Amino acid sequence: MTIFDVFNVAGGLALFLYGMSIMGSGLEKLAGGKLEAILQRLTNSVWKGVLLGTVITALIQSSSGTTVIVVGLVNSGILTLPQAIGIIMGANIGTTVTGQLLSLSDITGSGWIFTLLKPSTFSPIVAFIGAVLFVFFKSPKKRNVGQICMGFGILFTGMFTIEAGVSGLKDSPLFVQLFSQLENPILGVLAGTLVTVAIQSSSASVGILQALSSTGVVTWGSAIPIILGQNIGTTSTSLLASIGTSTAARRSAMVHVYFNIIGTAVFLVAIYGLKAAGFFPFWNEVIDRSGIANFHTLFNVVVTLLFLPFTKVLAWLAEHTVPEKAQDATDLDMPVLDQRLISSPAVALQQAQGAVEKMARRAQRNFQLSFGQLRRWDPEVTTTITHREELLDKMEVSITNYLLQISDQELNEGESRQVSELLKFISEYERIGDYSINILQCAQRIHEEEITLSKNAWNELDQLEKCADKALTIAGDAFASEDAGLAAQVEPLEETVDEMCDALRERHIGRLKQGDCSIEGGVVFLDVLTNTERISDHCSNIAARIVGMSADDLDAHARKHVLLAGHDDEFNRRLDAARETYLAPLGIEAPTEA
Repeated sequence: MTIFDVFNVAGGLALFLYGMSIMGSGLEKLAGGKLEAILQRLTNSVWKGVLLGTVITALIQSSSGTTVIVVGLVNSGILTLPQAIGIIMGANIGTTVTGQLLSLSDITGSGWIFTLLKPSTFSPIVAFIGAVLFVFFKSPKKRNVGQICMGFGILFTGMFTIEAGVSGLKDSPLFVQLFSQLENPILGVLAGTLVTVAIQSSSASVGILQALSSTGVVTWGSAIPIILGQNIGTTSTSLLASIGTSTAARRSAMVHVYFNIIGTAVFLVAIYGLKAAGFFPFWNEVIDRSGIANFHTLFNVVVTLLFLPFTKVLAWLAEHTVPEKAQDATDLDMPVLDQRLISSPAVALQQAQGAVEKMARRAQRNFQLSFGQLRRWDPEVTTTITHREELLDKMEVSITNYLLQISDQELNEGESRQVSELLKFISEYERIGDYSINILQCAQRIHEEEITLSKNAWNELDQLEKCADKALTIAGDAFASEDAGLAAQVEPLEETVDEMCDALRERHIGRLKQGDCSIEGGVVFLDVLTNTERISDHCSNIAARIVGMSADDLDAHARKHVLLAGHDDEFNRRLDAARETYLAPLGIEAPTEA
């Protein structure tokens, strides 16, 4: 083996890894994040987790990628540790697909069908089709398919290059001696582990072993411990990904470690025990690509089946290895936006969406508590409101920065639009929080200056709060579910708030003139009206954006104009119902149409 052969091997490995990377990236983009999104809707079924982990890993061609995503989702609180266990098990099965694809090179037989099934025949064709789709078509879907095909072709090109580079090793006594030494299970497992840790890919590590098998030097006895070691080595990626994460995330990484180490130990004992009993007469025979791929698959399937009844044991081991920290409780104050998920924009966007949903609920809660402070001042509640407002400000900065990082990734049209819309939603909820603080300041003034309001004024404020809070609730639910139909229910409520505020201002001015209310009380009352009205305006903006997102042919503000113009019968019906619920009890008549 010459220095040029070494260059061939290095270049082939680079092509192999790059091919896997762009193929997986293309599959992720083609799926539009749907595969990853399924992970977040898992039940507590371990079987379902195994199945999903298998499918997703088979598609993105990387168990490391799947485990990193899982660690990130656990760190964010989206997945629980029991859910993660099933997915991690499935990821180990899914990663064997690459080896099975590479084993197609062992197909023998004459005729054009057998020739066509060989990777050396179809991989260049697939790569060429991919290049045509990627270069000459504008459609994102066609380009993504092209990227997948090119990645597939590059992967096999890399494998063929590696095989060409190692072909001379079959005549090397040193190489033959090396592999004979690797029949020692400890050395074999260690070699497989170190190679996989170095290149951070068990699929590539198995592929290298398959390439080496073409020399005719690799036996079953030397290959088996190496394959087992490769499964241990792949856990290094999840361990690295868990650094600096929550306790649950670090525990999920430890589950991956325990699963592979214990599985390897059990398999080693079983195999070498059976060998001693004479059950492996082919032990010293040469192994081919198919043999390597099949054993790799067998190991991961059998170990998964063995551990399925003992998932709680894995969780127990992880929990005792990574104990709970006191600081983890305080970390829950801020939603976790895991940086490790940035490379998977669809997953990261869902994480950001969830953070904005929390922001929406916290803004609404501050509105409710601030209104409550108007009647019954409580210093502890004030502290809570202030803390939550500070948290809202921090969330605005944190989520905005996270979204900007996502925008730097390669996004499809839908993802780019989602980033833009989420940035606007963040601004809306932050402003709602600010106006709630203004209401709190009104409450503080009432308390400190001992301002009194009439019974009618209090009744009016109670009714106003109910209407505005209803608008906040529906807007928040519509945002969380991305339901345009639900969002359409907000505008009648917002219009009712506007009508109520106009009527209450006139009434209160009348009370001021008659001396039924103090000047100070009047100022506070009108300030509360103004801030509540602005909050409802932001609810309207949120709803209009949701409606506009679902109707590409209609701008959100255009939609709002149509509704207000009275051209929507459903809107008019809902408006009449809102007036009956919130205006009628106060004796406020609906404004007459001009």
